Amino acid sequence: MMIPVRCFTCGAPIGHLWEEFKKRVEAGENPGKVLDDLGVKRYCCRRMFLSHVEISCEVLNFPKVS
Repeated sequence: MMIPVRCFTCGAPIGHLWEEFKKRVEAGENPGKVLDDLGVKRYCCRRMFLSHVEISCEVLNFPKVS
């Protein structure tokens, strides 16, 4: 599942920050520090990044039910 374009709570645009966040966290940086550097200050927007789970790969592995 892709990250939403906007925060569900406040409506701030956040989708454009996902790739940079993901790249830096996978490189070993602290997620909180990355969000600070990207300018994500509201806790509602931060939770969108911190609680996001990529499930699209798992969903694609299930056989189609007829």
